[in-house]
Amino acid sequence: MRWFRRGWAVWFELARTDHTPRVFGTGARMSPLPTNRYHPRVRVRINGTMMIGIGIVGATGYTGVELLRLLLAHPRAEIKAVTSRGDAGTPVARMFPSLRGVLDLDFVAPELEALSECDVVFFATPHGVAHALAGPLLERGVRVIDLSADFRIRDPEVWAHWYGQAHGAPQWLGEAVYGLPELNRERIRVARLLAVPGCYPTAVTLGVLPLLQARAIDPSDIVADAKSGVSGAGRKAQIGGLFAEVAENFRAYASTGHRHYPEIRQTLDSVAEEPVGLVFQPHLVPMIRGIHATIYLRPLDTGLDFQAVFEDFYRQEPFVDVMPSGGHPETASVRGTNLCRIAVARPVDSGRLMVMSVIDNLVKGASGQAVQGMNLMFGFPETLGLEPIAVFP
Repeated sequence: MRWFRRGWAVWFELARTDHTPRVFGTGARMSPLPTNRYHPRVRVRINGTMMIGIGIVGATGYTGVELLRLLLAHPRAEIKAVTSRGDAGTPVARMFPSLRGVLDLDFVAPELEALSECDVVFFATPHGVAHALAGPLLERGVRVIDLSADFRIRDPEVWAHWYGQAHGAPQWLGEAVYGLPELNRERIRVARLLAVPGCYPTAVTLGVLPLLQARAIDPSDIVADAKSGVSGAGRKAQIGGLFAEVAENFRAYASTGHRHYPEIRQTLDSVAEEPVGLVFQPHLVPMIRGIHATIYLRPLDTGLDFQAVFEDFYRQEPFVDVMPSGGHPETASVRGTNLCRIAVARPVDSGRLMVMSVIDNLVKGASGQAVQGMNLMFGFPETLGLEPIAVFP
């Protein structure tokens, strides 16, 4: 087994035979350490700090490497297994040179026995993959955090319609908790199976949530015009993602229906307690990271202080920033962070309200929100490991 130091921390492992920790690389034996009383599978470090063993399934994509970046900086995370069926045996840092010197692991095949040794397993896989492994892991006491869409949609028939295949694990849908902390924080704390929201649904939902809960807008008239960078399409070879196709270009897509539409509808319907009327139009823009959602709404009370509604609703939220009146959020201002930045405006002579919401699609729209959920599930401070300031320019 490989080992390394990160800062001052030396990592330990409980031996399977006598439950005494071994310092990797030295062979030294030390006195037994207790497990955490609330999470008995979770080991502790020599100073009593709780550590969690982490597996990542499908870590060869953009969300996977982003998850690695965040977890390697997380003071309570020990990455034990990074899987890829097609790249087993390849050093992770060979595929991702950004991780040279900080991660000394090879990709391994996603085998149930090895993953069962983890406390939590993240799935950063294509849709449908988590169906086969999530249940067996849950049955063995491992918590599951799924970054795909496999457990977001509560109705398996709706999921099958939008994803073009039968749902492979409908028996676990009732167990899944939709992982938007600003909406489901207390449910996330006790979750065993967490469905991480999609990138577009995160940006749109956070832009509408305060107004729907306040019954301040017409729920039948919601128009979400969203733009995404190319990393939102994943790390795969396709003509639409080629540099010559994306650079100096701007285009709409999926006008007849995007897979994130039913996810957004499901959440907004639940908050409004009635079916909402939603038009959702995504666009691809020539940037790598970021989502900008402009949401057009019809207020029910034009005299309401909408700025105050947002400021009051998100005042205690660590990862939502409401800009002052007249502000315009920029995707570059949240690059590399778990932050959603929001501004509210009243277009002149329109009778409309406009909300602008920006996120980094790979962080708050995927891996960062997954780590935020992990923090809640294991009783850590919610912001732990997610404090970086945006990279600019």
